[in-house]
Amino acid sequence: MRSIRDLIGVALSGLTARVSRTLLIMLGPIIGVSAIVAAVGLTESAKGDLQQDLAELGTNLITAEAAGSFGTQNPTFPEDVRDRVLALSGVESATATQSITGVVTAPYDAAATYYTAFPTPVLTADSAFLEVMQIELRSGRWLNDFDYNTGARVAVIGLDVANEFEYRAGTNRTIQINGLDYGIVGVYEPVKLVTNFNTAVLIPPLTADNDFDVGLETNTIYVRADPTRVVEVEEALPVAINLGGSDEVNTSVPSDALEAAAAADSTLQIIVASMGILALVVGGVGIANVMSISVIQRSAEIGIRRALGHGRSVIAWQFLLEAVAVGFFGGLGGLAVGVLIVVYASHIAGWTYVLEPVLVVGGYEFPSEFLGVPTIYVLGMGAALFTSVVAGLYPSVKAARLEPLETLRLG
Repeated sequence: MRSIRDLIGVALSGLTARVSRTLLIMLGPIIGVSAIVAAVGLTESAKGDLQQDLAELGTNLITAEAAGSFGTQNPTFPEDVRDRVLALSGVESATATQSITGVVTAPYDAAATYYTAFPTPVLTADSAFLEVMQIELRSGRWLNDFDYNTGARVAVIGLDVANEFEYRAGTNRTIQINGLDYGIVGVYEPVKLVTNFNTAVLIPPLTADNDFDVGLETNTIYVRADPTRVVEVEEALPVAINLGGSDEVNTSVPSDALEAAAAADSTLQIIVASMGILALVVGGVGIANVMSISVIQRSAEIGIRRALGHGRSVIAWQFLLEAVAVGFFGGLGGLAVGVLIVVYASHIAGWTYVLEPVLVVGGYEFPSEFLGVPTIYVLGMGAALFTSVVAGLYPSVKAARLEPLETLRLG
């Protein structure tokens, strides 16, 4: 064997001669690398989906709720709260709602008992609701001026309610609120920033006051602020609403929850990636074990080659190259499986899949690319190769130490 090419050829022939065994020892790198790539890719895809939602929905929505001394059991804002908020510098738009308590919503009379135990939220909504919340209608229409001015018994429902009540677009359908029939005029798409609206029924404020004597006050207001002044507006809202009084106002930014969820994904990324590294370690033990047995099984081959003049270093390099080949091809297989998992799972979940994920460890963020290749792929291949080299060292040394006469005893 006079060249590296010959040495590589012998190493590859040793692997291809026992295909089943080779595939089995490649499972360790495949599982380990695919787990690392999938962990980082899926968490980044989930974050990418959240970031896309935030880009579409904006991070400038602020929620203000009446609390404390605004009332006791059901605190409310003054009737002119929306005007007070709109007069605040930095506010672009606002919509106010009131949660109506003590009412039972059911698709029909016989279901009232069930929905008493599992109530559906009922809220009032004004004409600015869709614009401020950035909600699209799935079917039908929104509440119009006639509905608001006459107190018509009409409702717009969330998609989850429509599915639960088995409502179908284009049909004349009513629901019952405390035994009163309300016509469904529209169904709106899911709301990502304020998810409790997905299971809600929205009705005109005047209708709510006429039927349930709740007044025209509201208890929650949603504000769209100048994106560069969100913190400033959030801090100023309580003063603008209570006019510097002692009435309590709780404010929050719903998009903060989505951003916190994205941060939580980074922790999950580290956990699952660590499991992938553990799989690589276990795979490395498997490589060392199988190749050690292979040395004994191929002792006759080693003895013949030693008798023909091949030195110990050549024998050692052959087995080490076999281990490297297992790590290399296992790593490539792991990358392919990991990418397929990311693409398929992202498609099923409806995420925006990210094939150049970013790995964050201990607060350090690795670059997304290394020499034009996604860094996580380079790290995954590197880990597979490193594990294989370490695992192949012992079998290689063991094979190199065999003497020609000893191989007769073993084989």
